[in-house]
Amino acid sequence: MPLYNRRPELAPPPAPAPLGLAELLSYVRLALQQQLAESYWVVAEVSDLTLPRFAGAHCYLTLTEQGTDSRGMPMKAQARATLWSQRYQQLAPAFERATGQPLRTGLKLLLRVHVRFHEQYGLSLDVVAIDPSYTVGELALLRMKTLRQLEEKGLLERQKQLQLPLAPQRLAVISSPTAAGFQDFVQQLQEAPYDFALTLFPAVMQGDDSPASIRAALDGIRARRGQFDAVVLIRGGGSRTDLLAFDEYGLAAAVGAFPLPVLTGIGHERDEALVDLTAHRALKTPTAVAVFLVERLARLEAAVLGLGEQVVALARRQLSQNHARLDQLSGRGRYAAHRQLDAARDALRARAHQATQAPREQLRQLAVGLGRFRHQLPRAARRTLAREQRGLRQRGRVLLRRFGRHHQRRREALLRQRYQLQLAMERQLHRAELRLCQLAASNELLARIKLPNQPVTGQPNKR
Repeated sequence: MPLYNRRPELAPPPAPAPLGLAELLSYVRLALQQQLAESYWVVAEVSDLTLPRFAGAHCYLTLTEQGTDSRGMPMKAQARATLWSQRYQQLAPAFERATGQPLRTGLKLLLRVHVRFHEQYGLSLDVVAIDPSYTVGELALLRMKTLRQLEEKGLLERQKQLQLPLAPQRLAVISSPTAAGFQDFVQQLQEAPYDFALTLFPAVMQGDDSPASIRAALDGIRARRGQFDAVVLIRGGGSRTDLLAFDEYGLAAAVGAFPLPVLTGIGHERDEALVDLTAHRALKTPTAVAVFLVERLARLEAAVLGLGEQVVALARRQLSQNHARLDQLSGRGRYAAHRQLDAARDALRARAHQATQAPREQLRQLAVGLGRFRHQLPRAARRTLAREQRGLRQRGRVLLRRFGRHHQRRREALLRQRYQLQLAMERQLHRAELRLCQLAASNELLARIKLPNQPVTGQPNKR
């Protein structure tokens, strides 16, 4: 017998009533609303993007993140996200202004999202904010600010408006003389079948001193800019940090405002430095710059050779046309010469006939004129003789009158001279008489002085 009574076996609890899918998903939605905060900042990459196709439409994104699980196995997290129309119109332009690029796939974003769960559409994220500084980083923000300054001053397009010579062979090179990129550039040009004149302006191509060193080299080139066709700025490859010097505003502005075309080959394959944007042409590597210059000369040579062949073909074509034209003109010339010769012969005959008639007529007219002159000559001689005789008589009377007047004037002049001579002689005689009287008085005085005993006439005797 059993030592104790068996307990009655309990009946299993009844199984819970099955839930409908909508009810279960409703529980999930409520649990998420109670357990999760209102919003979260999430870092994710945009793997798919559907932009609005018309005004008022929404933007749909697929966000992903590559990671590992607790066992170290690769894992990819993925979620759908929505930018509603009103927020998209606010966030998308602001993001593009801050980063310089629109929303696109491949960007890594820092987003503030609301977690949403819907029974029909499942889990999704509502994007309420985007932090552009996370996407571009601090250096990228500085780069965008510098880019805007360059654009405001028109330095992004000034170099591109310069005309690069068809054959740039006189090159001013800015580089480090020991850089591998410079050696590759020189070797590439030396292997080319063209002659390049290279002038190296050494500069520091890496570090804090690089922008000032490159600007000093540009100043040296500016002073001799008439000696060069273009400027080549090259360096070897490097990390993104090594290339930060080429994003410096002063260097980019100096390149953009330089009076000669500047070609850059800074040695980066992905990123584009600000110096590349302000330069006339940016190429990836120093070797690419050399290849560009060689290909430019090769194209010019091919164009010149092609033009030479065209000139030769055109010259030959024109020569053949000119030969045919000359043959045609020579035939016309011979025909015209024969016609002109016949016409000249006819004209010569007519002129010969006229030449014989005209002298005869002239001789006849001369004979008639001589006959008239023979009869007219005696009468003309008599008339001329009578006219000359009258003239002689008239001139004789004129001479006689002139001689009488001249004789009268001469006689009067002689009389005046005679009177003047007589007057002068009388004056001389009078002066001579006065002198004689003076001499006589003097002699008398002398005589009295010599005879003192004799009283002087006219004076009383004093005793």
